[in-house]
Amino acid sequence: MQPPASASPAPSSASPSTASNRADLVGSAEVPTVRLTEIFRQALSSRIVVNAHRINQVGMPLAPAKGETSDFYLIEATDPEDIVAKLYASVTTRIPRGFGFDPVEDIQVLAPMNRGGLGVQAINVELQRLLNPTAEPRVQKFGTTYAPGDKVLQRVNNYDKEVFNGDIGRIASIDAEQSTVTATFDGRAVEYDFGDLDELALAYAASIHKSQGSEYPVVVIPLAMQHYQLLERNLLYTAVTRGRKLVIIAETKTLRMAVKRHESQRRVTRLGERLRGGGRG
Repeated sequence: MQPPASASPAPSSASPSTASNRADLVGSAEVPTVRLTEIFRQALSSRIVVNAHRINQVGMPLAPAKGETSDFYLIEATDPEDIVAKLYASVTTRIPRGFGFDPVEDIQVLAPMNRGGLGVQAINVELQRLLNPTAEPRVQKFGTTYAPGDKVLQRVNNYDKEVFNGDIGRIASIDAEQSTVTATFDGRAVEYDFGDLDELALAYAASIHKSQGSEYPVVVIPLAMQHYQLLERNLLYTAVTRGRKLVIIAETKTLRMAVKRHESQRRVTRLGERLRGGGRG
């Protein structure tokens, strides 16, 4: 599902200066704007759409009733250790068995931060261990181990290879004699020299920031207090609207903080004042 067209405009995930200027343009009342607030009837059956609206309106997302089939599930956790346990169980066992999704192809973990026990890097290492433990041969470069079958993400635009920042693929083969790795992106083979592997990263988990503009069959979002520096409404909205099915695993207080915080866009540009004629340009 793409970000719901019937939802209120998402809190911007653009750069701080761009987001601030955009907010001032809308807030000035000097520029014609349209605010989409109605949930169309056909979207009412989607809890993702409904909860995206609730988050934009500073409301807590609603979980389905026990036993109800939904596209949105909320799993409460008591502490970071509980989040870790429920995250790995959900990705490797509960979602694949309960809904028939492939844990590598279909499920994407999106985390607010790269570092920490519930950051992208640590989650990738553990999911690689759980989901692709025995594939050979392996190569370790730039602090990351790669093996055939691994899910990988292109970190930079490479116009020669025609792969771009955010593209997700799979490692198809590793040739130790030629020092090359072949990955497939949408069925197209792309070859990397070992020295170019800094262009790739494991992609069992990715940052919410990297997920902008993408969609996945299933998204799992772990939210912990260790992410507090980045926990804000716009980030949560971006994550929630990336999947056709969604699971949030969080402490209640952490989720509440993410819904309420909107600090990154509180920047003084005076653009609105100038548009209204109250400042000098």
